[in-house]
Amino acid sequence: QVQLEESGGGLVQAGGSLRLSCAASGLNLSSYRMGWFRQAPGKEREFVAAISLSGEITYYAGSVKGRFTISRDGAKNTVALQMNSLKPEDTAVYYCAADRTFLVGITQNPYDYDYWGQGTQVTVSS
Repeated sequence: QVQLEESGGGLVQAGGSLRLSCAASGLNLSSYRMGWFRQAPGKEREFVAAISLSGEITYYAGSVKGRFTISRDGAKNTVALQMNSLKPEDTAVYYCAADRTFLVGITQNPYDYDYWGQGTQVTVSS
């Protein structure tokens, strides 16, 4: 069985930080490029960040660039999203996604991803 599970969400005041983690079972994340997406109330799901197979390439949505950092830990078989300087507009359910590939780059296309987590709620108060 293949499963991705996000954790680390919660309530934080504007300007604060949270660290999300995506743990994998049934798949080795070293064979997958990874992405984070989010969906705010009343809005469609949007791309947040992605990381390549090696971890050498990262890419971020303009709204989070400079504030969020995506990383991967091969030993723990996890992917993290460090979120700093949080804003109320960052409030959303955050999802991790895995894309099996041999490509060295990244993708922000949700249709490229094979597996998705259940999501974790992040709420940023003003």
